[in-house]
Amino acid sequence: MEHHNTKLLLALLFTGTLMGALDLAIIGPALPVIQLEFDMQQRQLAGLINSYTLMQMLGALLLAKIADRTGPRRIYIISILLFATGSLMLIVAESTWMLYAGRAMQGFGAGGIFPAAAAVIGARLAPAERGQALGILGMVWGVAFLAGPILGGILLRFSWHWLFAINLPIAAILIFGAMKMLPNDRRQEPKPFDLRGMLTLILALGALIMAITGLDTNAMQDSIFSWRVGGGIVLIAMLTAIFWRIEKQAHDPIVRPALFASSQITKSCIISTGVSTVQSGSIFLPALLVASLGIAPADSALLLLPGVVAATTAAPLFGRLINVTGTRFILVLGQLLVLCSTLVYAFADLTVTIFLMASIVGGIGSAGLVGAPLRYIMLAETGNHDRAAAQGLLSVFSSVGRLTGAALVGALAASKGGGTVGYQAAFGGLVFIAMLVALTAMTLKSKTAEQRDMENPQESAAT
Repeated sequence: MEHHNTKLLLALLFTGTLMGALDLAIIGPALPVIQLEFDMQQRQLAGLINSYTLMQMLGALLLAKIADRTGPRRIYIISILLFATGSLMLIVAESTWMLYAGRAMQGFGAGGIFPAAAAVIGARLAPAERGQALGILGMVWGVAFLAGPILGGILLRFSWHWLFAINLPIAAILIFGAMKMLPNDRRQEPKPFDLRGMLTLILALGALIMAITGLDTNAMQDSIFSWRVGGGIVLIAMLTAIFWRIEKQAHDPIVRPALFASSQITKSCIISTGVSTVQSGSIFLPALLVASLGIAPADSALLLLPGVVAATTAAPLFGRLINVTGTRFILVLGQLLVLCSTLVYAFADLTVTIFLMASIVGGIGSAGLVGAPLRYIMLAETGNHDRAAAQGLLSVFSSVGRLTGAALVGALAASKGGGTVGYQAAFGGLVFIAMLVALTAMTLKSKTAEQRDMENPQESAAT
């Protein structure tokens, strides 16, 4: 009976995470239709996408922190409600500002879903079972990448509104299931909320989005020294320093500085940023294929599917291997596989066969990086009071990597004139980052030390 309940619980968490992840990709096919219906400029369309990303980053920290204060069930339900409310706002939107508001609310709610789910896994499952469960959750991103555009294209045949209407009945089922199955942990009376930290964090993330969206890859030097990008970078540096000082003084900080006393957590955040930076290059793979092989854009997208299927299949398998090999082995192996595929994209004379082989190798490697291992490390290094916050922190570093990586690849490609030469030069830059990630992963704890510290996370935080 207990095993049956665990399966139902994992199904609930998987579906919630999938719903949030799908909306990163499902909107893609509808963007031209939305742009035409609301007479939006290209920059406004980019703002619609970035509003989701910004609020997802914010939600990943704030909602995760509240989950640690009140228990994961309440925040999981609130996150689903926020996501559903944002979806409803998009359905009934009659103006651009309603689109922005709905998309932002969706992103904020989605930000709290995954950290709360990971915290439930940490609280309900034994250490030996966590790897496989986190691997299953990690598989969601591969499924979302594969199913999002396909599902979006199907629903778009009826109306773009159906892309978001489908979330409402799913959200209702998830809320009902969460009330029945998720633990209702009652935490001790919380300390005063870190309001100053929250406001500073909002400003810092807003400055980050402002700087990244202001980059002009066709005039890189001029844009860097513009008030929007250059000023944004200066503002980010100032606000980060202020935020760090506030967190050191706060009674219950949003990001507890003591978390970084653990070298495992610090290295995991660095690895997460680097991994996401390298993986953001996959956005440009269809363009590389079109430029180097001369195939149609639709066919280039289809050539990505074998890599996505490989990642989706390998993610739960890597989760099972954690208790056998430890996380260091999986992360190093995964990053080396990604490095091999990136080297092919950067320096090989591409053919369809060579690309497919590199895509499958890179997909398998990605499964060992974005799924269970890093989440497993965060659970091992934190106690009940910081589990969700640590997961949210990892999500934010991953989002920063995706945002900066996409801007970096675009800038490098444009600096070389685009085309095959430009995109391969951009992937050549990612090779250097991939090597640094692999070297960092090699310095993580051994399997023996990791399993020992899993039994006593409080002591591990000091090492």
